[in-house]
Amino acid sequence: MTADVDPVSSKQKASVGIQVHSRSEKATGRQAGTDAWWRHSVIYQIYPRSFQDTNDDGIGDLRGIVDRLDYLTWLGVDAIWISPIFCSPMADFGYDISDYRNIDPRFGTLEDFDHLLAEAHRRGLRVLLDYVPNHTSDRHPWFLAARSARDDPHRDMYIWRDPAPDGGPPNNWQSDFGGDAWQWDEATEQYYYHAYLKEQPDLNWRNPLVRKEMYDVLHFWLDRGVDGFRVDVMWHLIKDDLFRDNPPNPDWTEAMPPHKKVLQIYSADRPEVHDVVSEMRGVLAEYGADRLLIGEIYLPLERLVAYYGRDLRGAHLPFNFHLITAPWEARHIERQIDEYEAALPEGGWPNWVLSNHDKPRIAARVGREQARVAAMMLLTLRGTPTVYYGDEIGMSNVAVPPGNVRDPFERQVPGRGFGRDPQRTPMQWDSTTNAGFSAGIPWLPIASDAADVNVEAQSSDPRSMLSLYRKLLSFRRRSDALTIGRYTKVHASKCVLAYLRETESERYLVALNLGPQPAEMTVPGPCRRVLDTSGGGAGQRIQETLRLAGNEGVVAEMID
Repeated sequence: MTADVDPVSSKQKASVGIQVHSRSEKATGRQAGTDAWWRHSVIYQIYPRSFQDTNDDGIGDLRGIVDRLDYLTWLGVDAIWISPIFCSPMADFGYDISDYRNIDPRFGTLEDFDHLLAEAHRRGLRVLLDYVPNHTSDRHPWFLAARSARDDPHRDMYIWRDPAPDGGPPNNWQSDFGGDAWQWDEATEQYYYHAYLKEQPDLNWRNPLVRKEMYDVLHFWLDRGVDGFRVDVMWHLIKDDLFRDNPPNPDWTEAMPPHKKVLQIYSADRPEVHDVVSEMRGVLAEYGADRLLIGEIYLPLERLVAYYGRDLRGAHLPFNFHLITAPWEARHIERQIDEYEAALPEGGWPNWVLSNHDKPRIAARVGREQARVAAMMLLTLRGTPTVYYGDEIGMSNVAVPPGNVRDPFERQVPGRGFGRDPQRTPMQWDSTTNAGFSAGIPWLPIASDAADVNVEAQSSDPRSMLSLYRKLLSFRRRSDALTIGRYTKVHASKCVLAYLRETESERYLVALNLGPQPAEMTVPGPCRRVLDTSGGGAGQRIQETLRLAGNEGVVAEMID
């Protein structure tokens, strides 16, 4: 698509569609089969409830995603990851699934999904689904049968335990949404385990029947043509077979969520989980080498990288969330990058994330000026980046009044700042009613700044956040150095993070001023500015000293 095309001036224009040519690997200058596609790609996360509503019920849907596919190709991403769209009572907004093989009517139909998949593939976009294997809804037929009688064949598909000697819960395991993780079932006089809501009973992944049924779910969607999965809470799948108490966390403070009072060494991240991940990988491998397995894993680096698996037969990309919680300080982030690179197993491919549906948006954490610098970092570090919808226009967290709270985490642990509604608000497309998201009443409030912070306004502004993202994505697509090149840190002053990305034929210096004051650094050789976060200065030659304005990032081509 040419730069002068207006991508989404309104919902109606998007519905008509913009002519976009499919972006094959050949079009990027790389031959198919030379490397895994995700090593060259940028993934875009869509929270479907909040992306685009086409039936005016205030909730985004699959047809809405189809209407915006041309925008995504114009933007320059390569794959979309869609948060859960399966049948669900919505106790946790799709992460409590009652039917893994069907689409929830709020989002559309299986036919709508097949149409979305075909239209995405026609444009050269890969499609990844959210796979939720740790738990089902308590309304799933398996659980309804399991709680009907102790001798029901489905009983052992879930985790049931007798009370402790005092009649209380079997152990001290805590729900990640607050409170005890054991729910008493009066009818069968046992407790069942739920790592999250009581409406989300955990599956027993030690049971071969569970594995068979859940792998059949993967087959169902792979047969339809999906390109891979993001696996929800991958590290939770296997629990201690002795059900030992978790030890207290000596570092816990009141600022932390209640479940962190204990260290989850027995209720999560058990050694046997890696066999399960390897089996999942094996299911995808039946469909060829180009199906992607991503794992959601919130763990320290040394435990995170274990999910690449023995001989790299685990997850292709165990999600690296460490930048999400990192103090925004150059030396700290530099150490995190170095430690991550050093911890990767040989051949393991890195990945980076700045925001997602569970954590505050990057602009809310560091401000919009630094969010531009963060975008340059995300799209120039070695590894596969994931962009959260709306970050490309600088969307921030939106205050949600108590009466409008939807998130069960906020409802169970209110007023502590753990709620996830603020980062899940509707996409801001234009300055019309409800930011072009819906003609109905949006399920969450629209940001107060949506009249200015929206796709339509920014698409025509060459210095906007959206224009910066497009330039970065386009430049990254054309550069082997920025996709598969080596990473080497470069010494810089206290507030500047600098590194080289290079191949035998390309060398680029990336210099990021993570502070508001001007800074300078000695460059590792003569170079020429090719891209910066301010939108000006391209072409300037630098001999020895690179001067950065406050909140500025620069990509410079080494010319020695």
